Amino acid sequence: MLIRTVCARVAVIVLLVSSLAPVPANAGAIDRVEPPFWWQGFENKELQIMIHGHGTARFDVAVDYPGIEVNRVEPVENENYLFVYVAIDASAKPGIFDIVLKNDDLTVVHEYELKQKNPDPAHTKGFSAADAIYLITPDRFANGDLLNDSVQGFGDQLDRDDDYGRHGGDFAGLTDSVPYIRDMGFTAIWLNPVLENAMPEASYHGYATTDFYKVDPRFGSNEQYRSFVTQAKAEGLGVIMDMIVNHIGSEHWWVNDLPTSDWLNEPDERPISTHARTTIQDPYASEFDKSAHADGWFVDAMPDLNQRNPLLADYLTQNAIWWIEYLGLSGIRMDTQPYPDKHYMGEWSRRIMEEYPQFNLTGEEWSANPVIVSYWQRGKENHDGFVSAMPSMLDFPIQIALRNVLNAQEPEWGSVWTPLYEMLGNDHLYPDPGNLVIFPDNHDMDRIYTQVGENDALYRMAIAYYLTMRGVPQFFYGTEVLLSHPGTTSHGAIREDFPGGWQGDTQNAFTGEGLDDKQRDAQAFMRRLLTWRKSKHVIHSGQLMQFTPIKSVYAYFRYDENDTVMVVFNRGNELVALDMERFTERLGNSTQARDVISDRRFNIDATLDLEPMSVLILEVQ
Repeated sequence: MLIRTVCARVAVIVLLVSSLAPVPANAGAIDRVEPPFWWQGFENKELQIMIHGHGTARFDVAVDYPGIEVNRVEPVENENYLFVYVAIDASAKPGIFDIVLKNDDLTVVHEYELKQKNPDPAHTKGFSAADAIYLITPDRFANGDLLNDSVQGFGDQLDRDDDYGRHGGDFAGLTDSVPYIRDMGFTAIWLNPVLENAMPEASYHGYATTDFYKVDPRFGSNEQYRSFVTQAKAEGLGVIMDMIVNHIGSEHWWVNDLPTSDWLNEPDERPISTHARTTIQDPYASEFDKSAHADGWFVDAMPDLNQRNPLLADYLTQNAIWWIEYLGLSGIRMDTQPYPDKHYMGEWSRRIMEEYPQFNLTGEEWSANPVIVSYWQRGKENHDGFVSAMPSMLDFPIQIALRNVLNAQEPEWGSVWTPLYEMLGNDHLYPDPGNLVIFPDNHDMDRIYTQVGENDALYRMAIAYYLTMRGVPQFFYGTEVLLSHPGTTSHGAIREDFPGGWQGDTQNAFTGEGLDDKQRDAQAFMRRLLTWRKSKHVIHSGQLMQFTPIKSVYAYFRYDENDTVMVVFNRGNELVALDMERFTERLGNSTQARDVISDRRFNIDATLDLEPMSVLILEVQ
C-alpha cells in the first residue's frame, strides 16, 4: 500500500460532507483499502472499494484514469469509512491508478492496481465427479516452518498438548506434503479455513475470521497460500477454499468500529441461533422463528453478519471473487449454508457462477433429509420461489444413512441395507445428484473408523461405497491410516495431528514408518481404489442402477456404453451364494468379472459366492 498525503492547512478545513470542524490529528491516515487490488475482465463492471481511516468520510473521492470512473460514494454512519463504487469499462487497461481523497485542506492519494484477469479457463476450473477430495485441517497436518509456530501479537500460542490449542501445521508443511496426497490418488484438496483468526484461544480451526484478506501468519502468508495452490495444481490437485459469510470472530477489526449499526445482527443482545434450519423452507414457519434462526449468533464468540446490508453483501461477494482469481481455486465450500440470509446466499452463488461458469461451489446443510438439502442446489424449483446457483451440496443424507446401516442390527425381516437403498432413491429430488459431495467423515464428526466401532470389514465397505457411488468423494485426512477417537466428542481430539507431520513423531503416515499392519493395509486399500478410480469414467459419469437389497446383500451397478462395474456387499456373518440371474438386465451375456480390490477373477454366469462381511468391486468382462 502506497499513500501520499499533502497538507494545505492543519488548523481548520472546509469539510465536504459535514460542517466546519477541526482537523483530527490523524486525518487522512488510511489503514485499509479492500479489496487491495482488482482485475479487469469481469462480467460485473462495478467494484466496491472500502476505505477505512480516521475521518475518511470527510473527504471527496476522485479517480482520473481512462476507463475508470467513480459511480457513487455510499455514506454510512461511521465517518471512518468510505464505500466507493467505481465502474471499470472494458477499455480500462491494467495498471496503477490513483484514488484521490481531497478537501480544501488535505489531499490523500492511494495507489490502486488493476490487473488483468487470467483468461485461461483452467485457472479456475471447478472440481467434479472425476475428482476425489482430501480434507485437511491445516493446523493439524504438517509443521514445515517452526519459525511461525508462535507470532508476536497473537494469542493462542503453540500447545500440542491442548487439543483445542495451536499445533503448528502450516503452508510449508502442506506444500511439502503435496506429493504424498497425489500418490495416494487424490485429485483435490479442501482446506479448513486459513484466514486470520486473531482470537485469544481455540482459533486453530479457522472459523472465526478476523481479516478477510489476510492468511493467518501462523500458517504463512498470502503468497505462500498461492504458492501452495500453484504447486498442488502442478501435481494435478485442485484446491477448494473453505469460506464463511455467516459470522466473523469477535476480534475482527470491524467489531470495535462498525461501519453501520446494522452491520451485525443484534450486536447488543447477541442471541444464540435456535439452529432451527427448517424454518427457512417451512411454509408454516413464523417470521419470529425465521429470524431467531437466521439472525441469531452461531456461538457467542462469532458475531453474526447481516448480509441484508447491501454494502456488506457486496464486500463479502467480492471477497470470494478476489480469492478465486488470486489463487486460481477449484472450488469453494460454504460453511453453515442455511445460516446467512438465504436471499443473499442465492445472489452470492449467482454472482460467483456468473464470473466463473466452470467453477464449483458446495454448501454445508447438515440434515438427514434430502428435501432440505436439495433446496439449495442449482436448478431446483422450490415451492417458495427461492433460486440458488449452488452447483453442489454436501450429501449429509447419504452419510447418515450409510453410517446407520453399517451399525444396525440385522432385522428379523427385510434387509439391513434398505434405509440406504431408499435414501439413494430420493435422488429425484436433486437437480444434479452426480455433483453432490459424498463423504464418510469430516472435521465435525467422528472418523469413519470410529463410527463403525473400529471394525475393519465395515471400514472397507464404507471406503468402497464412497469410491464407487455417484458424486464427488471426500475423505478427512488420516482416514486412510485408521485415525480413531472412540469415546470423545471433542472436535479438537478428532482433528488430531497427522502422523509424521511433526519432527520426532514415532509414526509417519507419509513414509509408513511406525504404522501397524492394519494401518498399512488400510492405506494401501484406499490408495488402490483411489488410483483405480482416477481413470474410470464409468464411475465419474456413468449411470447408476441399484437392486433391492435382500437380507445382508446389496448390489448396484455403474455403467456406460463402454464399461460395467458391479459393486456388491454382504454385511452378514455367513457365506452367501448370490443368484446372478436377477442381474441379467445389466450383465447381459457376461460370464466373467475381475474384482478391483483383490484382482481375483470370478465366474458370474450362475452364482457368486460372497464371503461374510465383504465387498466386491467387479469389472464385468
